[in-house]
Amino acid sequence: MCSLCGVLGASDHWTDAVARPGVYTRNAQGSDRRRERANRVRVANRVLAPFGMRIADWQGSSFVISTRTGKTAIIDDLGHLWPAAERLSGRACDPLDPELIERMEVMR
Repeated sequence: MCSLCGVLGASDHWTDAVARPGVYTRNAQGSDRRRERANRVRVANRVLAPFGMRIADWQGSSFVISTRTGKTAIIDDLGHLWPAAERLSGRACDPLDPELIERMEVMR
């Protein structure tokens, strides 16, 4: 499959709230879904910062993760975030590391 077809495909991930007939969601409006997606990006960036990375929304369909040195990867959904972060950084990235969580709690 070419990359454009992959981007245009609609493979919803459980982290994305999507309004569908017969499925309850509080995100019936497109603006609500975009606002929630922007909030997920903000939170992900807080967790990625200690690893020297950041993530950005790309056209509401994918994410671009990048390092301070300019390495980048496009991921379809947040389920691919940590494997991509580990590939880009060349080291283990554990968002549940107790020391990382403690530092984030202090930064609140």
